[in-house]
Amino acid sequence: MLRYLIRRLAILIPTFIGITLVCFAVIHLAPGSPTDLQTQMNPDITPQAIEQLNAHYGLDKPLTTQYLLWMKNLAVLDFGTSISSDARPVWDKIKERLPITIYINISSMAIIFLTAIPLGVASALRRGSVTDRSITVFVFIGFSIPGFWLALICMDLFGVRLGWLPISGIHSAEYASLTLWGKVADTTRHLFLPVFISAFGSLAGMSRYMRSSMLEIIRQDYILTARAKGLSERTVIYKHAMRNALLPVITILGLSIPGLIGGSVIFESIFAIPGLGKLFYEAIMMRDYNMIMGSLTIGAVLTLAGNLIADICYSIADPRIRVS
Repeated sequence: MLRYLIRRLAILIPTFIGITLVCFAVIHLAPGSPTDLQTQMNPDITPQAIEQLNAHYGLDKPLTTQYLLWMKNLAVLDFGTSISSDARPVWDKIKERLPITIYINISSMAIIFLTAIPLGVASALRRGSVTDRSITVFVFIGFSIPGFWLALICMDLFGVRLGWLPISGIHSAEYASLTLWGKVADTTRHLFLPVFISAFGSLAGMSRYMRSSMLEIIRQDYILTARAKGLSERTVIYKHAMRNALLPVITILGLSIPGLIGGSVIFESIFAIPGLGKLFYEAIMMRDYNMIMGSLTIGAVLTLAGNLIADICYSIADPRIRVS
């Protein structure tokens, strides 16, 4: 197991460097400069002042030099200073926003995993039944509804018309005066819709993958052998069939992590959640290169960490992976 982890970590390092290199190049290939908002809105600015501003942010150096300096600073978690009006360190701003984004994504992954697998197994074991058809309809609805549209509909229905759930932010105005359980309940109410919307589309697809995998596994000879030996149906399904059916689902679950992190930009903007996704969106609008690279780097780390966890789960479900 240890050798397997070392091999996986060795692959992640060049992958991470490649991601940062591509992101850095794409950002600098985009038209415009991060200083445009400070220079174009000032008709009295001189060319000398523009040169000094570019030199202050290191934009006068060649791209290769800028990238190497950025990687050097990254080694000590120094993402530079934000080019926005507050001029705060990028890492300080990310630290404030990162926990809420991680919480939303972990909650979404937990809901997907705990809901999609039972739905997929139930649908496969009752193929062609009313249960299977009902789950299939649910899956097609989940596939067809755009996430941002569903978010707006839920906000209007549960937040505006019924008044059951808040539609923005993560805390109420009276949050500071609440008890511990009151704070937990208040945060849960605020994050219920974002987490549900984030998980809904992936949940539908994952249950379908689980159904297909389960249908393939229960036709295998070793399942027939297990039944012929007199094992109970519960043991055959949950000990022999489901464990092997989880392998492709774990792979898909790992691949869905980038989509969840990328979706944070949309959902956090819609629900006005002060997370990393909203910070990334604001940085793009401001052409804040340092903040964009910092957000992309953290997103890449979270994605690679999620895929590493998926690989570990894969090796646990199928020990043959460890020695391959």
